[in-house]
Order: sequence, then C-alpha cells, then structure tokens
Amino acid sequence: MAPWAGALSALTPELATALGPLLRRLDALVGAREPVADGPGEPDGVGGLGRSGRPDQLLPTEWLLAEECPEEFLRRFVDRELLYLAPEFHSAAPRGRTVAMVDAGPSQAGAGRLVQLAALLVLHRRATARGGELLVGVLGDEPVHWFGGEPADLLPAWLAARRTAEPTPDDVQFAAATLDAADRAWVLTSPRLADRLPGLPRVLASEPTRWGSAGATHVTVRLDRAEFELPLPAADIAVRTLRGAEFRRAAPKPATPSPAAAPLGRGLPAFTTEAPFLLARGRDAGTLLAVDVRDIERRHGGVVGPKAHRVNGQVIAAGRHGRRLIALHLAQGRVRRYVSGRPLAGPAELSVDPAGLGLDEGLVARLAGRPVLPLLRAGDDLLLPVAGRWRRIAPDGTVTDDGPVGRGTERERGFDRFREPRLVERALRPEAERARHLVHAGATAAWSEDGKHWTVWTRLGDERRLSFRENAEVLGLVHDGREPALITWSAGGRLIRAVRADGVRTLSRFSGGTVPPAVHPTLPLIAAETSSGRIVVGDATTGRVHHLFGSDE
Repeated sequence: MAPWAGALSALTPELATALGPLLRRLDALVGAREPVADGPGEPDGVGGLGRSGRPDQLLPTEWLLAEECPEEFLRRFVDRELLYLAPEFHSAAPRGRTVAMVDAGPSQAGAGRLVQLAALLVLHRRATARGGELLVGVLGDEPVHWFGGEPADLLPAWLAARRTAEPTPDDVQFAAATLDAADRAWVLTSPRLADRLPGLPRVLASEPTRWGSAGATHVTVRLDRAEFELPLPAADIAVRTLRGAEFRRAAPKPATPSPAAAPLGRGLPAFTTEAPFLLARGRDAGTLLAVDVRDIERRHGGVVGPKAHRVNGQVIAAGRHGRRLIALHLAQGRVRRYVSGRPLAGPAELSVDPAGLGLDEGLVARLAGRPVLPLLRAGDDLLLPVAGRWRRIAPDGTVTDDGPVGRGTERERGFDRFREPRLVERALRPEAERARHLVHAGATAAWSEDGKHWTVWTRLGDERRLSFRENAEVLGLVHDGREPALITWSAGGRLIRAVRADGVRTLSRFSGGTVPPAVHPTLPLIAAETSSGRIVVGDATTGRVHHLFGSDE
C-alpha cells in the first residue's frame, strides 16, 4: 500500500491495512472510467519554469552564469537550483472535476458506507494525480452542499452526513443539474437506486452478500456490467470506522504567535488606488514606501528607488490621489492623518478614536503584517475597509458606517479590492451578483461558479468566455487593448499566467515568488517579489519588466 500513502494519511495504519484488498480491487474497477493520465499529448510551447530538464532547456541567464561563475553554476546544478523552461502539452481529454454524489440513506448504512469510504479514497487519489479535485455531495439535500479538500477534512464531513430517507432518481437529477458539463459525476448508492438510473454512467452500487457471526463479511460491488465480490474489514475495526474512531485528525497547525508579537514589515507592496503608485510597509512601523511606476518608456528596465514617508506610529491605510499621498496612522491611541503634497481642505489635524473604526489591539497587530489597507476619497471624506465594514471619515473626524465589505474581500494576505462589488464602475448583471466568484477592473467584470470557467463582461459591452485547467487562483483582471485577461497564480508551481480568450501566457519574469503578486485595479501592471526584498514591476499581459527596485528601509 506504499503508493497509497498520501490518500491513506487520514486513516490509522490499522484501518489502512484492513482496507487494502478493497481499495486495490476498487481501484482496478474504477481505473478504466477514471484514468489518472491521458498521455502526454501534443507539444504546446512553454508552460513555465522548472527545476529539471535537458541542457537545451536551460534559461539563457543560467548559461551566462556558467561562463561568468562556473563554480556557482556547478553548485546550483548539484543542489537542483537551476531553472529550465518547462514544456507544455496539449490534450483534448476533458479535465473537469471529479464529483461523487453519495447515498446517505438507511440502505447504505454499515457495509455500504465502508464501500463508499474506499471509493472516495480511490477517486480522491486519482483526481489528485491528475491535478484536479474531488467534490462530494449528499443526495437529497436542497440545495446540494459540495465539500472537498484533503481526506483529513473531507472524510469526517462525509461520515457525518446521515439521512433518514432514501434518495430518488429526482435527487440525482437535481444534484447533477448543478454540475458543469466537464465534470465527471459518480453516484455511490445501493442496487435499489442504481436499477432506477438506467443509462447513467459511473454508478457504483454495493450490497452485503455474505455474513458471519459478527456481521457482513463480503459485499457485491457493481459498476455498469462488471460485478465483483469484495471482502470487508473485520467487524471490530469496521464499527470503529463507522463511528469515526479510525480517522486521523488533521495535523495541528503550528502555534501562531500572539498578535502583539507579529513581525512588522511583512506587508508586500500593493496598488491601493487607481494611481500608478505602489505602496509598501517599511521595516519600521511608521515607514511607508511609495514607488512611482509611471514613465514606463523613459525608465524601461531601470532600477528605481522607493520614496520613504515617515510618520509617528503604525501605518494603517494609504492611497495616492492626484499629487497627494494620504495615509492614516495610529499614534498615541488615536488614528491620525498624514498628507504628502498640497494640504487638504478643512482642519489641518485629524484625530479619530480607533474603536470607532473597529480597530482593536489584536487587529492592529495583524494589520502590521499585511499590505496597507486602501484609503479612498469620496468628496472630502475618506473611505477605508476595516473589520468587515466600510468606514467613512468626515474632515472633522466624524466616523460613520458605510456598509459591509464584499464577500471574499478580506483575506489573510490583505484586502482584495478586485472582489469588492461597490468599486465596480457600473451596475453588475444579476448573474454576476449571484456568482460565487467575482473580480472586476474598472467597468469590466468577470464572474464564475467554479473558479475556472469565467464569463467576462467588458467595459465596451462585449462578452468573453475565459477558462483554465490548473488549480490556480484568479488574482485580478487586466486589459490588453480591447481584450480582457485573467491573472492567475498557482500556489504549487508558483506560476503567474495571463489567461485570454485566444490562449494562456506564462509570466515567467514574475513567477517563482512564495506569495501572490499585486495587480493594478485598472492598468495592466503587476508587481511581484520574486526573491526576498526584490520587487519587479511590469506589464501583466506581455510579461515585459518595466522596473526593478529594492530598499533597505
């Protein structure tokens, strides 16, 4: 069972061993209908960067290193640190999600649930090997709640799903209607329901057929016309499994330091407004670094230095507006305003109670390790999103609640303005408002239900369909002339790509970082920390680098 180590990590060794015969036979039965790979396919250019490859795939910069510093080149070769161009292959095989619709009714109690457990492990292992994911839903639920993740999270949720009524063919049809056309749906049920689903592919039915003194010992598993009799685990371990006692809990996360001990200066640069200025925290809590990324042609490829703005206390939010840089900072128990440039109308000083903004000691400490919050202007008022709400600050310091922030905008790595519906420059379509995923850039909006197949409504009123296959997160939306492009980030491969209607471009110069890059909300600009302390800024659609900068601040 060594090849199954990853899939079985959520089970105790005793249960993993007991399920071995059932898993291997089910894997052979399912294999023809759920292949792990469809072959390498046809070559389709370069798909990114890798740590291995042929000599002719080495980046030109690595050959330059071999000529100038041969000893360092050899060291990187031995330590597998050299970068190679990774070839991309195209395959016409469908790459949708693997979806399991499970029967949690009374007829599947006991032996049927053990077969479902083994089937879910097989399907999860095959979906993961193919670079996809497994989703599980319970028949009879309206609406169907799909859950996924690693086995340590998925299996307890599946085991807790118990229903008192048997599912019907209508329940299967209802659940299937919520899936995408490319999804491969499986039904895990009893022969009673399977016989009422003629012509439906991938229906795995099971029922006990042999019994011993302690209970069922064998089950008959049927898939299409294939039928096998398979052994069940021993009664004692089977009972513990159905009670959840044989599941390993998810590994405990390392203890997080108290908020007061959160290190400063971890917040990466961010485009907080529509101005072409990049803002970042400095090493000191009161240092705000600003980089002007305009004049691209005049300063192409140049190393630029950020300008340091120093305030008293910790910077909370900031934004560039015209020729002014406005920031809010916490000093001596009050939130105060800093302005670089022409003074604002109204009182010269601004002092606000942090509690009125929803700022407590723990939140302030967490914000110290994230990019600065966006600070917007609405007439003479200032707007900023704090603690799940938009706060409006009048020139006299009066704070009012301006409504909740959008769904999915507050993340561990900072506020995501691409997902804030109130910042779209025109009214959204009803289907965009209801969608699970939304990003926008100016008057262009894109939405999706699964995060991979997107509908884009451009600022000119055109509609585009964009999609990608890998497990990647959409960071933003940019324009290349009239054509929109989704900027995606793959956490596993650390690859940044621009997804357009006519193809996908890998932005190699911005890939390789450990955290997602910053994307400008209206301009085709992207900023990424490719190595510690080194920021590259460039075109998010072509991959051309405009600026390099770093600072000891």
